[in-house]
Amino acid sequence: MDAAARMARALVSLDGVSVGDAFGERFFGPHERVQPWVEQRLLPRSPWTYTDDTEMTLSLVQVLEDHGHVHQDALADLLAKRYRRDKNRGYGATAHDILWKLGLGLPWREVSAEVFEGQGSMGNGAAMRVAPLGAYFAGDLTRVVAEARASAEVTHLHPEGQAGAIAIAVAAAWACQWQQARGSAMELFDTVLDCTPSGATRQGLEKARAWPLEASPSSAARTLGSGQKVISEDTVPFAVWCAARHLGSFEEALWCTVAGFGDRDTTCAIVGGIVALSAGHSSIPASWLSAREPLRRRV
Repeated sequence: MDAAARMARALVSLDGVSVGDAFGERFFGPHERVQPWVEQRLLPRSPWTYTDDTEMTLSLVQVLEDHGHVHQDALADLLAKRYRRDKNRGYGATAHDILWKLGLGLPWREVSAEVFEGQGSMGNGAAMRVAPLGAYFAGDLTRVVAEARASAEVTHLHPEGQAGAIAIAVAAAWACQWQQARGSAMELFDTVLDCTPSGATRQGLEKARAWPLEASPSSAARTLGSGQKVISEDTVPFAVWCAARHLGSFEEALWCTVAGFGDRDTTCAIVGGIVALSAGHSSIPASWLSAREPLRRRV
């Protein structure tokens, strides 16, 4: 498939990520105030500003557009440029440290390796930005896995951070063919598990596969985690479960995801990036797209 068609898919996923991110971000606050909004499905007022989740995704999409693959040096440069232009997008402490050093021109291999006493980050940041990559390389899961790992390495050298990116990229790639093949939720899980390396994230995905889809999002969040620790293993399994539960409806998937609370901008970004592909771009409510602040596609 030509690059234009690949990029078109990636841009569908980008809209899903950014709308999900901006939607989820609106539901932070005291639980006693926010929970009724979710239960009554009260849409937040616009505009919906997006967070670092979208900023990082925009960098990855630009690299794919410019190079046709994950050019790691270019990705490091763009991540740093976007961070330098707007540091107030909700970046975590580790991301601040990494991106500041990348902006100084330090080699990404050294910067990524030195965090957490040389273990590298196992955070959910590589997973939250990767769905458009899965869309771009859909049809070649071997390539999806390799490119997802390469995209993660720039900031997440820990195997768990990379496993999360691989799982979400594979889920997004699988979602691209859902409208034609109508595969089941279990087929999604099986495909993701086949490609995800062994470790805590994969174990969480196995638990998510076994968790009933008819169960409540809150029970799934309690069992699987919903990003409270901001790491791959407690974010990715819940996100894949929410996506699998509502492959045909962007709106239902996002309300399900935000009901798990936790790291809700990130879980909603991940789920949005997957389900925009399975349900189609038209499933993103027009009012939600217009509420999300305009994307600044390139730097």
